[in-house]
Amino acid sequence: MTKVDVLRVFCGPDGAGGNPLGVVRDGAAVPEAARPALAAELGFSETVFLDDATRGTVDIHTPSVRLPFAGHPLVGLAWLLRSLGRPPRTLRPPAGEVPVGYEGDVTWVRGRAEWAPGRRTERYASVAEVDALPAPPPGEGWLYAWAWQDEAAGVVRARAFPRRGDSIVEDEATGAAALLLTHQLGRPLDIRQGAGSQILTRPHPDGTIAVGGRVRVETP
Repeated sequence: MTKVDVLRVFCGPDGAGGNPLGVVRDGAAVPEAARPALAAELGFSETVFLDDATRGTVDIHTPSVRLPFAGHPLVGLAWLLRSLGRPPRTLRPPAGEVPVGYEGDVTWVRGRAEWAPGRRTERYASVAEVDALPAPPPGEGWLYAWAWQDEAAGVVRARAFPRRGDSIVEDEATGAAALLLTHQLGRPLDIRQGAGSQILTRPHPDGTIAVGGRVRVETP
């Protein structure tokens, strides 16, 4: 039986919220052909397979598609490896090399906006409008709905709707979409997403965007 660690990634300061993540530490033991079915069975927005712990090679699956890059699986995996005494400096999903860093209880990864294709951001006039959206809103395609909660402070209220026809109606916390929004706005953000999650972001001069958050082990 495949061992799966279950984490909550991008938790709020009080430990609430966070997007559930499945981590298969012995990814090499799961054939590539079997991974989509396992990810669908687990039903998390993403499941990450660690294929080579030395190189940091990983494979990321939603319940219905394979992803070249995603923030919450990489932040969660980096945190887990650090908790096991093996903090990686770099993770390698299909999109490319992802630098990893740690600041207190926040784990950071860095990626590029072009690694998050197919997502559309849409600004709403108020937090209330974002909160009032049905899940999912009418329409097709990946939607990241957001509004300023405190523009001067860079605080954003956001909700994410994959709308790809699988079991994930609303994504609790999405690093790739947060990265894309940060690229579009060109400034650090403090994103409050879903029911209680927090995603921190920072643009870097080399064009990468750092995405950070807190992680907790999900109690059975």
